[in-house]
Amino acid sequence: MTNLKLDQMPLPDKLAVMEQLWASISQKPQNVLSPRWHREVLAVRRKKMTEGKAKFVSLAELHRQLAR
Repeated sequence: MTNLKLDQMPLPDKLAVMEQLWASISQKPQNVLSPRWHREVLAVRRKKMTEGKAKFVSLAELHRQLAR
């Protein structure tokens, strides 16, 4: 594998490489396995939803919260 010297690469080039990598990886989604903890987090969230305990916010509210 070629050393890309990422620490010397400008941000736009890094983003372009990242996009190319994702495009390549996503061609075969069956090869991309989610880690076990993803399923566990989703199970907890699903349980909260079915119990009526989940809290939702709008995208605008999420942006406000993240800006703080």
